[in-house]
Amino acid sequence: MARVLVVDDDRAIRESAALALEKAGHRVFRAAGAAEAREVLAEQAIAVVVSDIYMPGEDGLELLQSLASRRNRPAVILMTARGTIETATIAARVGAFDYLAKPFDVAALLARVRAAVTPTEDVPDDRPVAPESMIVGVHSSMVEMYKSMTRVAPLSVPVLIHGESGSGKELAARAIHMYGSRADGPFVPINCGAIPDTLLESELFGAVRGAYTDARHDRRGALARGDHGTIFLDEIGDTSPSFQVKLLRFLQDGVVTPLGSEKSIAVDVRVIAATHRNVRELVKEGRFREDLFFRLAGYEINVPPLRERATDIPLLIDHICRRLGIELGREAIAGPSTAVLEILQRHSWPGNVRELEQVVRRIVIDSGALLDVALASRVLVSMSSGESAVNTMVESVDAVALTSLDEIERRHIVTVLEAVSGNQTRAAAILGIERNTLARKIKRFGISTGSS
Repeated sequence: MARVLVVDDDRAIRESAALALEKAGHRVFRAAGAAEAREVLAEQAIAVVVSDIYMPGEDGLELLQSLASRRNRPAVILMTARGTIETATIAARVGAFDYLAKPFDVAALLARVRAAVTPTEDVPDDRPVAPESMIVGVHSSMVEMYKSMTRVAPLSVPVLIHGESGSGKELAARAIHMYGSRADGPFVPINCGAIPDTLLESELFGAVRGAYTDARHDRRGALARGDHGTIFLDEIGDTSPSFQVKLLRFLQDGVVTPLGSEKSIAVDVRVIAATHRNVRELVKEGRFREDLFFRLAGYEINVPPLRERATDIPLLIDHICRRLGIELGREAIAGPSTAVLEILQRHSWPGNVRELEQVVRRIVIDSGALLDVALASRVLVSMSSGESAVNTMVESVDAVALTSLDEIERRHIVTVLEAVSGNQTRAAAILGIERNTLARKIKRFGISTGSS
């Protein structure tokens, strides 16, 4: 049993978390914001604080920072409906014990509180200003990925990232670099699958003039360009055995010898590799060196495919539209409409987030908004891999035919509200409508918001 303080401006979430903790035997205190939390903390010996990040006035990060100087400070578990690698990293750097995405599973909350009862060491405050989000998603698989990236970023170990094409492997690598000890150094990406094997060695190690037919000048390789930084080797599973031998030798001794040169230079670079292939199967088949695999896989991270986190699609579309607004010079991009989102969420997205971004961009360029379901269907068919897109469109049309438009709209609103943990201001922004309009629709459809 522990003394736990739950801090959240959303009464429904605050009460549901508090009641679950009380049922598990904890003594629970409640606060609707940072100011109330300070009052409780001044009077009670709290062991664990479970706090929302984004609240009116002082946010959860500021509350956490204010506790850093306390002699017996409580462990802090931060909750958020806007999960990104930035918020996860900031939470870790400010000294959060753990990070939980909304909507959360009660069992997960109880497990984290149990783990937090053990005192943790103080972490000095080193809070950066969060940049424009690189990776977006609140699905549990994404939150686990954020925490893995936060753990490994400050370390010097090599990282192997697994994920399908278009899922965001390079974004993950860039985030690890950005939040690591080499952030001031260069980040050099190399797509091993896009470069012929005969040129890949010179691209990576460099070459001197005359080393091969077209070598008219000395060429500085990617490893040398990445000195004191990070090199990202994408699609490492596509490389040949002969190249793998040379890469292994570099990983063992940290020395680069350009093609045609007798002079070697020492290079200090962190290696992050990625692949869409099952490397363990390649090792079994003799197509990938086992010793190289163990060298690269100092730590492994899995990037989940979009089809396994379809609940993130409304947030991703909102994020993409914000970026498109800047890219296309538009103040705001409306949508998506209920019917368009219905189609986009039914698609299997074999190209993952990259495919979603291209589809959204095409629809916006053609019509200025994500409102026209017929256009969205045509774009999916024209840009996707034929059969899956046609099946998506047919299933969506069948669903629309069997369901009233009001019911589709109601389902859409419920889905978005669930994705943002009931935050109606955020939901209205994603839906492309005014906050008051959303409130009227919630009342009209009889949607329960979980608040009193």
